[in-house]
Amino acid sequence: MRRNRAENDASHTRLTRRAALLGGAQLLFMGGLAARMRYLQVDQADQFRLLAEENRINIRLIPPARGEIFDRNGVLLAQNVPSYRIVMVREDAGDAEAVMDRLSRIITIEPDVRERAMAEIRRSAPFLPVTIVDDVSWDDVSRVSVNAPALPGVTPEVGLTRVYPRGQDFAHVVGRVGRVSQADLDALEDPDQLLRIPRFQIGKINVEARREDILRGKAGTKQVEVNATGRVMRELSRREGESGKDIQLTVDANLQRYVQARLSEESAAVVVIDCENGDLAAIASAPSYDPNLFIGGISSKDYNPLLESKYRPLVNKTVQGTYPPGSTFKMMVAMAAIEEGIIGPDETVYCPGHLEVAGRRFHCWKRAGHGWVDLENSLKQSCDVYYYDLALKVGIEKISAMANRFGLGIKHDLALSSVASGLTPTKEWKRATRGADWVIGDTVNASIGQGFMLASPLQLAVMSARIATGRAVMPRLVKTIDGVEQPSGAGEPLNMNENNLRKMRNAMFEVVNNRRGTAYRSRIIAEEFRMAGKTGTSQVRNITAAERARGVSRNEDLPWERRDHALFVSFAPFDKPRYAISVLVEHGGGGSTAAAPIARDVILQALAGGDPPLEAYPTADRGRIKTQQRKLREMQPQAALDGNDQA
Repeated sequence: MRRNRAENDASHTRLTRRAALLGGAQLLFMGGLAARMRYLQVDQADQFRLLAEENRINIRLIPPARGEIFDRNGVLLAQNVPSYRIVMVREDAGDAEAVMDRLSRIITIEPDVRERAMAEIRRSAPFLPVTIVDDVSWDDVSRVSVNAPALPGVTPEVGLTRVYPRGQDFAHVVGRVGRVSQADLDALEDPDQLLRIPRFQIGKINVEARREDILRGKAGTKQVEVNATGRVMRELSRREGESGKDIQLTVDANLQRYVQARLSEESAAVVVIDCENGDLAAIASAPSYDPNLFIGGISSKDYNPLLESKYRPLVNKTVQGTYPPGSTFKMMVAMAAIEEGIIGPDETVYCPGHLEVAGRRFHCWKRAGHGWVDLENSLKQSCDVYYYDLALKVGIEKISAMANRFGLGIKHDLALSSVASGLTPTKEWKRATRGADWVIGDTVNASIGQGFMLASPLQLAVMSARIATGRAVMPRLVKTIDGVEQPSGAGEPLNMNENNLRKMRNAMFEVVNNRRGTAYRSRIIAEEFRMAGKTGTSQVRNITAAERARGVSRNEDLPWERRDHALFVSFAPFDKPRYAISVLVEHGGGGSTAAAPIARDVILQALAGGDPPLEAYPTADRGRIKTQQRKLREMQPQAALDGNDQA
């Protein structure tokens, strides 16, 4: 069928348009292909030439500088210092054994260090550098450099390593770092690639470990050209990483140093907490150890004595150790009773020296008894029978609940390892964990902080701060992170009857300042520093009826491991509490003789900001205290006294 002229014109127009579109698409494709070919053959010619020669580009990590740790005043507690090491490349050395012999004549290399280095050289690729000795002196570096022609393949290198200028003073607070182990990698679900860098250091315990993510920083990268065997040919580009953040702690380095010196060789713990904001001004466990020994790997010679010591220097007794709180727990029993209205502060209980409960005799520490005592006198003289009677009226559930309100039986959130919860037992707890019912004797034992009751020195310091302030003071260890202030631990009001709290504080004041008080010998006579407190003695053994009949053995007549623990809690100044403190002396005997004198000295040191005036002490003590202060100053480096190592 013949088409008319109009139809032919329309068909021709469509064909022309299609041809133009097709031609345009072909031009675009060819243009893109040409541009791509130019990019690959001209712009990327050098890179592809390397690939054609069987080379490749590798991305390698650059370890960041670790964040540093400071005390509340800017004193360095953990810092990074240049660390020199000597490395050897086997393919450059040739005869590695011969080169090692020459190196050993220039610097000191211990036989076991040499053996370990040679083993690593033999199993490593010949072009990889292997560390021979770590943490060498500048003199050693100089000697190696001068003798370089005779030591092919041997070169000194510099890096950063962790150092703890305050040594054992902060081992249980700052902690330590160490080389990444396989156990560290296995513990992480998705380990940072930084951790696979040889000899990379990470936090192992305490602040170093608990704030590892903040302190570590972020890795940088560098592009290196390597050949087919993996040898680095040259560095092509570099992007620096991000240093770790600095951390400032609440602890005062000078006070911490004083506390460690004051504890000396005792197996003990001291916690000082600021009542205003919860800051831990000192948190010391003794004996301690030097964390610097662990940095490059501690020797058996140094480690075994720490591991085998009966005083457990590796354990942080301030938060890991839990102990029966003894008579320091009596305030909790009293507060539970008076808050519930079960007994008034002026009501009395008769103490004949014991209390018969369910056919069993529970003794008071004073065999002859205290007679009629009220709340104040029972605390002042630490009468046990008063609290036996009180606990039976209140019951364990209310006692434990009150203890929780004051910070006992609570795992406080601190950047420390293995913080213990302690234990404030209940009937349900005993059924669940011991498979037995609670009995009335359990309540009697708990009333004087024995039996199942357990608390750490940290928790006892928190309890004291809450009694002193009436607020739920929370302990705070980290003050700032990269200059950013962390939340305060001042706490909200406990919503307790202020009159009852005042009665408790007054009774604690009498413990220390009344002639009949158990801590009278450790009183402070300076009006502006006077303190309130409570002694405690925690039994670690059962006293049999036979022993009571012939007379209870004195602590000093017993082996150290069988002596009672000594405790003391206090706050000062009494009229406006600034600091609360707890002291524990393992197997120290009585709280009044072993723990209270330490607490007095430490809290005076904290309040005075240094050695307190001798006039703060009773006249009879001043000569002894003056000698003690002199000896403690001699034990402390001058830098620790004047803060010369501040950043």
